[in-house]
Amino acid sequence: MTEDNIPIKQRLHIEFGKMGALKYTSNLDLAKIWERVLRRAGLPILYTQGFNARARIQLASALPLGITSECEILDVSLREAVSLDGMIERLAAVSPAGLPIYKVIEVPVRSPALQTLVRSSEYRIQLEADADRRILEERIAALLSSETIDTVRERKGRDVAVNVRPLIYDLYLDGNGDLIAHLAVGAQGNMRPDEIVELLGLTDRVYGVHRLRLHLDEPAT
Repeated sequence: MTEDNIPIKQRLHIEFGKMGALKYTSNLDLAKIWERVLRRAGLPILYTQGFNARARIQLASALPLGITSECEILDVSLREAVSLDGMIERLAAVSPAGLPIYKVIEVPVRSPALQTLVRSSEYRIQLEADADRRILEERIAALLSSETIDTVRERKGRDVAVNVRPLIYDLYLDGNGDLIAHLAVGAQGNMRPDEIVELLGLTDRVYGVHRLRLHLDEPAT
């Protein structure tokens, strides 16, 4: 039973992308888009009880505005079990442009909340073509060799210095000259790609940012 005493008959994880103009859509509006898609596809969405009933759907990790992705995940609770045969095509037929659907899987109804499983994200940060690779590699090496990197963040209404070095798992330039950043997400802390860009002095040199991968803990069995 859920917290609202409504039985979940089936839970699905839908892996999808966020492309094109959808990158300017907020996470709240993206959830609303998904609710419409699921309804139009005829899925028996489970809703909470009460005056302001809400669809029991949850995005794995908030994606900042302006960033595209190929690895988003939506957790969907259903009041009736459905067949997954042809489900991708069924959803794609009623989805807006920029919302490619890659995979739909069933997960145990008692699995932990999806957001609690997310541990890190990998991003590809595309830089202007004339960015000096040697200088960038020196800056990356200096950043990774630092034991402490203090940045100012707001905590309970006031600014405090936070050491974000433990939240940076890896940084490197790939063969195309793009910056690949593996950053913490979740209970241990969050590091955004724009913060990495600022630390490296690249604020005016970024062409685009794309989320490549979400790393999740395996739920306990």
